[in-house]
Order: sequence, then C-alpha cells, then structure tokens
Amino acid sequence: MDALEGGRGSQYEQACTQLHELLVRIAMDEVFRRGPRYRISGPELNDLAHQAAADALMRIAHKIQEFRGDARFTTWAFRFVVLEVSSKLSRHFWRVSNTRFDLDEWAQVPDCSGIDPVSHWHARELVEAARDAVETALSARQRQVFTAVVNGVPLETLASELETNRNALYKTMFDARKKLRAQLIASGHLSAAG
Repeated sequence: MDALEGGRGSQYEQACTQLHELLVRIAMDEVFRRGPRYRISGPELNDLAHQAAADALMRIAHKIQEFRGDARFTTWAFRFVVLEVSSKLSRHFWRVSNTRFDLDEWAQVPDCSGIDPVSHWHARELVEAARDAVETALSARQRQVFTAVVNGVPLETLASELETNRNALYKTMFDARKKLRAQLIASGHLSAAG
C-alpha cells in the first residue's frame, strides 16, 4: 500500500501490477459467479472482469489517500472491484437485453406458484396478454424502461445510460403501468374494479 501512495517509480509500478493481478482474480470470481444470471459467458466474461479490474485499479490509485486503515487494504480494494463488476454487469445487461421476454421466461411466473391446471391456464393466458401488451401498448421508450426495470437494472444505471433522472424514470414507469393496466382491462384479463 505504501508503494501506491508514491504514485511514481518502479515500486509504484510493481505495486500496481500486484494489485491488478489480485483485482483480476476477484473480478473473475465475481463475473463467473454472477455472469450466468446476466446471460454473459465465455470471452465476454473474461473481458468484463479485466475491464472491471483496470477501472478499480484506477479508482484505488486515485483514492489511495482516503484509505484510513480501518480494514485490511485488500478488503478495501475488494469493494472497488466488486462495485465495478456490478456496474459493468448492469450496463452490459441493459445494452444487450432484448425488449421481448421469451415465452419460457413468462411461463415461469405461474410455474412457481403450485396452482391447479385451470388456474395455471388462466395465469398463462394473463402472462401472454401482459407480454403482448408490453409489445403493443407501450411506446419504444416505455418498453425500454419497463423491460430494464423488470429485469433488475438499477435505476441509477438506467438513468445514466438514458441521460435522464430517477423522477423521469418513475414517470415513465407510471405511464407504462397505466397503459398496461388499461390494455389488460380492455382485453378482459383484469377487472376495472380491481
């Protein structure tokens, strides 16, 4: 850690190299643990881990003066790389996510509930109607925001990517839910009273 505070010379370069190797290992563990959830695999995971490690190293070098020694240095550094992995996974998912849900993904909703076959059929119809409503009733922007939020993209990441703010996203989601509800009522899948 002391070698990183200098900011120059061979000791600094050696410390950065050793820290980068550690950060890559941590990032690789994180992306391989979390990557399948985001539908990322192969060389893409490896690239994402190396990007996260490099960005974390830059942040650590920039903030090294803030390290107070309350925890081990590696624990402090670990936080930076995990945050970078989280950010990159979320951004990657948002950029490559398909605005359509697969029928199998929609079908998992009733499968988890343990309901009888008739209820299952009704639930499946509702899921299909909701999927169609997302495709037909929402504007492209509403569909983009709705799909990203449903898929777990953090609002801060989404707001940054869309160059907007959380309030605008809340309003977009409110309008999208209103349109979806109206479409499902019009198709007879929801009652106007409920």
